Amino acid sequence: MDTGKVLDREEYIEQVYFFRTLRERVAENLATQEVLERIDQEILATTRLPYAIQFLKAEVKHTGLLSSGFEKLPHYFTPFQAFVVRNTEDEVRRFSLETALTVLEREAEYRAGQPTPAGLFVYEFEVICRNRLGYDGLTSMSADPLFDAHWRDYLDLVRRQVGLVDFADLVYIRSENYVSEQRRQAPDYEPPLPPLFGTKEGRIARANHGRDPLYLFAALQRQLGYPVVPRPRPREDAGVKIETLQAKIRDLETRLKLIEGELRGQVDLTQFGKPELLTDSEDDE
Repeated sequence: MDTGKVLDREEYIEQVYFFRTLRERVAENLATQEVLERIDQEILATTRLPYAIQFLKAEVKHTGLLSSGFEKLPHYFTPFQAFVVRNTEDEVRRFSLETALTVLEREAEYRAGQPTPAGLFVYEFEVICRNRLGYDGLTSMSADPLFDAHWRDYLDLVRRQVGLVDFADLVYIRSENYVSEQRRQAPDYEPPLPPLFGTKEGRIARANHGRDPLYLFAALQRQLGYPVVPRPRPREDAGVKIETLQAKIRDLETRLKLIEGELRGQVDLTQFGKPELLTDSEDDE
C-alpha cells in the first residue's frame, strides 16, 4: 500500500491553525468557500499548506465537496483526514463539520509534538467509535505513513476481530507487558509477532478487560497523555425544535396582523390584553 510521508513539524503546526480557524469562521456562518478564499494568506509561506488550501478552494468550487480536495492530495493529507471530512458530507451520518475539524485540529496538534503509532492508533480508533463512522475507517488508517508494515497488519486484524474480541485484549496481547508476563512462566518465550504497545499500555488494557472501551481510551489519555477525542454535541430534540418554530411563526403572524391593521387604520387593541380597562374608560365617557 502506497503511503505519503511524515510531514515536517511546521506543517502540522500550520494545520492546527488552519483547522481551528476554519472551524471558528464556519461557526460564524461564513461559507467554507468564502473562508478558503482568504485563509491561505494567513498561513506560513514556507510550508506547503497554502498550496493545499488553494487546491481545496478549487475543488470546493468545482465539486462542492471539501473531501474531494483531501482525497486528491494523499501526499499531504492522510487518507484518514479525508475519511473524516467525507463523513461530514454524508447526511445519514449526521457528523458535523465542526466536530470533524476539531478532530483534525487535535490530531495535527498531536503530530506536531512527539507522536507514537500507538497514540495515533488509539486516537483515530476512538474517533471512529465515538462518532459511529464505521470500521472501514481502519482501512484509511492503514495508509498513514506513521504506521509500518507490522502496524498495517495489526489494523487489518483489528478490523476483522473488533466486536468479536474484547478491544482491551487486542491491545494487551500485542504489548510488552504481555511478553513480560509470558516470560515469567517460560523464560525462553518469544512472541510470534513484535509487540506494538508498551508495558504501561498493556497494564492499562489488562485492567480494563471486559469493560467499555471508552474507559480504556480515557485511562490512556489520563496516564499517558494520549490526545483527547472531542465529544460530539448532543442532538437537539426534534420536538423542541418544532415547538420553537411554531412559536416563532405565531409571533410573526401576530406582527403581520398588527402591521396590516395599522395600514388600514384598524388596530384592535383588545387583542393585547386588559380589555376591561377599555370598557371602563368607555363607560366613563
